[in-house]
Amino acid sequence: MTRFRKRKKTVIVTFAEHEADILANLLRNLVELLYDGMPPRATESSDPLAALLDNDGPTSPPEDVVLQRLLPDAYSSDDNASAEFRRFTERGLRDTKAGDAKRVLAALESSTADDGITLEGEDQLSWLRALNDLRLAIGTRLDIKEDDYAVWEKLPEDDPRRLTYDLYDWLGYLQSAMLHNMR
Repeated sequence: MTRFRKRKKTVIVTFAEHEADILANLLRNLVELLYDGMPPRATESSDPLAALLDNDGPTSPPEDVVLQRLLPDAYSSDDNASAEFRRFTERGLRDTKAGDAKRVLAALESSTADDGITLEGEDQLSWLRALNDLRLAIGTRLDIKEDDYAVWEKLPEDDPRRLTYDLYDWLGYLQSAMLHNMR
């Protein structure tokens, strides 16, 4: 069972082995989704200025509904402004989201069930962002709406969506517990 402990400004989270495995698999899938179909950068250079000026990112929203949710348009009323904004920011946003997921994954893979994972400052924020992205992804796949909690809670055990909803709910618990222990 997942357990959170607080020690000053540090949060220590302990997972059962199967929980850590489930979370790690979800994170791997998220990283894969974020980079699926994304062309490599045009400029492979050690020059930081060249990397900064590499603006060959996509200009149209992704086709996948989950990626549309994770990488929304900046301007709903101006397609040209939205395309330009996406061109300059989408790669960085994907990299940041994947970086958070990889940071959590690395912590999971380097821990043992007995030790727990010690999270400080930026680690805590990375965990919150990665958990949020996972919840957004699952909630989008399930088409969860803001006010339909009761519908999902009443799903029969044999409904094929039940397990996925339970993962969504568990991720919400992890987020809530993390926030509670960060105070």
